[in-house]
Amino acid sequence: MTDETAHQAEKNADLQNQNGSAEKPAADALADAQREAAEYKDKVLRTLAEMENLRRRTEREVADARLYGIASFARDVLAVADNMHRALEAIGPELREEGDPKVKALIEGVELTERELLKTLEKNGVRKFSPQGEKFDPNVHQAMYEVPDAEVPPGHVAHVVQAGYMIGERVLRPAMVGVAKAAPKSAQPANANDNPGSDTIA
Repeated sequence: MTDETAHQAEKNADLQNQNGSAEKPAADALADAQREAAEYKDKVLRTLAEMENLRRRTEREVADARLYGIASFARDVLAVADNMHRALEAIGPELREEGDPKVKALIEGVELTERELLKTLEKNGVRKFSPQGEKFDPNVHQAMYEVPDAEVPPGHVAHVVQAGYMIGERVLRPAMVGVAKAAPKSAQPANANDNPGSDTIA
């Protein structure tokens, strides 16, 4: 009886060992599958993020190309706008008021053409700016000369020689300006101690 009991105990132990060894590989396989699933999920998320970044970058590049692609053409058109503006500035007030009706009509026609040209440029993202009185900014202004001007603080634009143009957020052409400089300091009154005539001989 004792032998049978021992034999049965050995059988039970073998069965338990077999069950335990079967459960262990199943647990390992599950852990491996979960780890692999996590890796695939991470790869998918990274790929989605990269695709989203690529989509945004492409949209930005397309928008920039649409806006700034005409920069070279717009620069050439500015010469026409400048010439029209100079022509209108050359006309004196007397001619505007007392001129022949045909001359007045011609002046009005040039002014209308200039306005239409500027409006067309603005429609395409090009805008004119005149920085009179603004603080000098070398990023958007080109200093042509310095001038003493009591009405404008030093370092600010005193005269606009030629208006500037922006295309989007970029400078298409800087404004050419005269910059106010500080007035020269008046000569200090001579100190009595510095007067050669006041020297005394000890």
